[in-house]
Amino acid sequence: MVRNVFCVVVAIVWTLLMGALTFVAMLVTFNRSASMYVVQRWWSPVLLWAGGAKLEVRGLENLKKGQPYIFVSNHQSTIDIPTLFMSIPWDTRFVAKKQLKYVPMLGWYMWAAKFVFVDRSNHREAVRSLDEAGEQIRGGISIIVFPEGTRSGDCKVHPFKKGPFALAMKARVPVVPVAIEGSGKLMPKNSWQITPGPITVSIGQPIAPERFENDRELLIREVRDHIIDQSLALGGLGGDKTDPVAARGLEGVSERGPLPADRSAE
Repeated sequence: MVRNVFCVVVAIVWTLLMGALTFVAMLVTFNRSASMYVVQRWWSPVLLWAGGAKLEVRGLENLKKGQPYIFVSNHQSTIDIPTLFMSIPWDTRFVAKKQLKYVPMLGWYMWAAKFVFVDRSNHREAVRSLDEAGEQIRGGISIIVFPEGTRSGDCKVHPFKKGPFALAMKARVPVVPVAIEGSGKLMPKNSWQITPGPITVSIGQPIAPERFENDRELLIREVRDHIIDQSLALGGLGGDKTDPVAARGLEGVSERGPLPADRSAE
């Protein structure tokens, strides 16, 4: 109980302080990406420290400096967001659900730093959001997505939504499979019960979408199979490889390339 209260207080107070500092960093430098230094070096480490997480990152040698990527990760816990900010030292933005834009300080920062918001209930707006993500990538910024669309309650890798992979096909940037293990035990879905422990992040080899000749489902299967294998290698539960694709939708976003012409985001 003491740990839980401590984590909540630290998360609120530190997010408010660091949120203000990110605005200062952007205003002083006239560069939205300057805020990433604050988020990756100061905000995220303190949140993991408060939760008693011991982070291990594997596979950074698979990434090429200066190359933008679409990082595709499984999603076990709310703490996955600071975990990935710490694990991937790239200029990155998350694809997030639209409702987060209206959260005081956090949403304001995400809007100012040009995170990509997706309206799950409006297909046309969701497609426009993926266009925006494509522009970010063409500008050299990497995108992080959770294609399961929500946190996993059983720590297994569930079927993926198609939207992020339509973006990868159109933008023609490498997709990097990322597996997180341990975060679901440290902070389970729909719970504030904190259990300190290790979190391991495995960064896989980039996968070139052009290899799949616009076959999104084949790309999804390849990426998801890699994440399942990475999960198992880390001692996780993996997932069912027989059903890689979820129902129609664009919700490759955390709970927390123009596409309309070919409707490839549907």
